[in-house]
Amino acid sequence: MSGSRFIKGIGLSALAITLSGAAVIAQPPDKGKKPAEDISDRARNVKPELKGAYKRWLNTDVDYIITKEEKRAFLALQTDEERENFIENFWRRRDPNPDTEENEYREEYYERIAYANQHYTSGIPGWKTDRGRIYIAWGKPDSVESRPSGGSYDRPSYEGGGSTTTYPFEIWFYRHLDNVGDGIEIEFVDPTGTGEYRIARNANEKDALMMVPGAGLTTAEQLGLSDKGDRISGYNGASGNNFMREQDTPFRRLEIITALQRPPQVKFGDLQSMAGGDSGVLDNNPLPFDLRVDFFRQSEDRVVATFTVQADNKSLTWEDAGGLQTANMNIFGRITAVSGKRSGIFEDSVSTNATTAELVELRDRKSVYQKAVALTPGTYKVDVVVRDVKSGNRGVVSQGFTVPRYDEKKLSTSTMILATRLRTTTESDIGSAFVIGNAKVIPNLSGRYKQGQEVGVYMQVYNAGIDQTTLRPAVDVEYVLVKDGKEVLRQPEDWSGLSDSGQRLTLARLLPTDRMPLGDYEIKLITKDKVGGQVIENKGKFTIEN
Repeated sequence: MSGSRFIKGIGLSALAITLSGAAVIAQPPDKGKKPAEDISDRARNVKPELKGAYKRWLNTDVDYIITKEEKRAFLALQTDEERENFIENFWRRRDPNPDTEENEYREEYYERIAYANQHYTSGIPGWKTDRGRIYIAWGKPDSVESRPSGGSYDRPSYEGGGSTTTYPFEIWFYRHLDNVGDGIEIEFVDPTGTGEYRIARNANEKDALMMVPGAGLTTAEQLGLSDKGDRISGYNGASGNNFMREQDTPFRRLEIITALQRPPQVKFGDLQSMAGGDSGVLDNNPLPFDLRVDFFRQSEDRVVATFTVQADNKSLTWEDAGGLQTANMNIFGRITAVSGKRSGIFEDSVSTNATTAELVELRDRKSVYQKAVALTPGTYKVDVVVRDVKSGNRGVVSQGFTVPRYDEKKLSTSTMILATRLRTTTESDIGSAFVIGNAKVIPNLSGRYKQGQEVGVYMQVYNAGIDQTTLRPAVDVEYVLVKDGKEVLRQPEDWSGLSDSGQRLTLARLLPTDRMPLGDYEIKLITKDKVGGQVIENKGKFTIEN
């Protein structure tokens, strides 16, 4: 029976093949049906492998600084020409001074790799070690505490106090790291004694007696208030006191280490791509702001140009941050010469804070930002992009300007500024914005003042001689105020509070407005050289309102 079934099975199979063959011969082929295709004959869709040089550049040279987006874009390129262009643009985006032929960042970066390989190699190349990675990505630390032999160690109070013995370790200190924080301490420990220092996730990793019962105790452990198991939390057991600094807590350490593993970001790359581009894409989400450029002589061939950005607070998005209402803006500016050569960039994050009660009044005011850049005389263009961080609203302003050439032998002046605030600088102003000479000057770009608010007037005069008889400047300066085409005030400069730096004279005056009628005004500063007879007139307009 089993054999019969086997034969029948063969017969049915043969019959099926015969009928199938007959059908193919007897009937014409179906025009809509494609013949069977052997998939083994298909061409394989295999992406060509990167050449060794490009693979080495991607996975070795720039592994620590290339962003995920850049890496994804590089891997999507099809030709070597595209890859070469990508690499060139990659370094150009990071070039701090595009005016020079050298790319200082790229040169320093490869010097860091060489330094890491020379100083941190320990069985593996120095660039692969933890110290090498941090050094290459973030640069030289501001200070290093090194204990290459370990040994006896008196813990500071924030590590629990007491004495112990440590493995070799180093503590690197950075004053500031973008997107990481301020006052960053990074600890490296060599528990194996091989020279390979590993980044430590807590201060106890360097303690060679951590696992030795009764040895290397902290102050609280000696008093019986805690045991070694309490160290990770930083609490002194029964006392309940936390001896750790905030930066040493487990979560903060983990946060810092995670941030250090991310590549340093190119600041506001998206804003840079918009600068000088088609601002029409911003019509749906405009962020209006004003831009002003002023000029002050620095030397024979250098002029300080100040770029002031002013935005209405009511155009910004405010949110609660630690009990304060805060608005944040990202600002990017690119300065280009007539030849198309980039002459400088500036980029900053700025924030404005107010209490909830202050916000009502603050919304009717303005936020101001300023950046000073030294330029040579000539014609330039500046493209500025401002973005509201919370809403994403952006605005773009492109403005041409001419940097003046100041003749050493000829009377000349800086730009005249009408200021919201004008005062003499103090020690706290060192290194801050809006400082010009010995004055802090915050320009008022809108020119609008509330009645009773003082109008600040600031200007510098260059190459003014000194009268040897009176020991006063050999120039006359008059303030002339005009309203509705009529002169309402003419007041000479009495040179009180004069700031004299070489041949530079500083005019800084506050005009009271409490008795001035509402309306539009024009102010003129008329400077006359009493020796040569040269006259320079600077003008500005402002409005007094309720």
